[in-house]
Amino acid sequence: MIIGYARVSKKIQNLDLQLDALNKYGAERIFEEKITGVKKDREKLTEALSLLRKGDTFVIWRLDRLGRTAKQLLDLAEQFNNNGINFVSLHDGIDTTTSLGKFVFTILCAMAEMERNVIIERTNKGLESARARGRVGGRPRTDKDKVKTALTMYDSGEHSIGEITKATGVSKRTLYNYISERKTDSVPEPTVVSEPEQSHEDYAWELIVDGYKSMGVNPYSATG
Repeated sequence: MIIGYARVSKKIQNLDLQLDALNKYGAERIFEEKITGVKKDREKLTEALSLLRKGDTFVIWRLDRLGRTAKQLLDLAEQFNNNGINFVSLHDGIDTTTSLGKFVFTILCAMAEMERNVIIERTNKGLESARARGRVGGRPRTDKDKVKTALTMYDSGEHSIGEITKATGVSKRTLYNYISERKTDSVPEPTVVSEPEQSHEDYAWELIVDGYKSMGVNPYSATG
């Protein structure tokens, strides 16, 4: 099956040029969309891709109709290659049903793999450097005295929850936990309560940034 996809960025633009080219190629079904290419969520593109099966051909008028960033294009190229789907870009002369087209496609997929490997390598180096310096992740525990102060302010009735958290540094969640406990028990001696743990992604990113800084490298330029 030959599935086509046509896209323009603005509603006032028309798809006639692309539709004519796709129909001439022999597209059996064409999905049309009027949405900017930088958006990740493109309903019609997702629908078109979901219908593709091994041996099918996905055809577009030009590469930038599929995505505006190299990463978007590389990811899709690899997806097509892994699933045995032919890919045709009419304006760019890419056709994986031909030997030359397959060669170009292979290069695109190799670039996608290389990009992932570079990211992994940078991540590992940043983590190793940070760990070597004894970097420990996780958020600090809430201080007992701060909890006491927060409860005292709450009991006075003169402060809002927002004012209390701002003044003491105790999170709303921690404060509400203690208030809730007091409703069912006698007033307990405040104990140390851990703030919500960081996600693995946030912790890894902090380690990476810290590692790059230790090497005198701007982490944001280094990670692209």
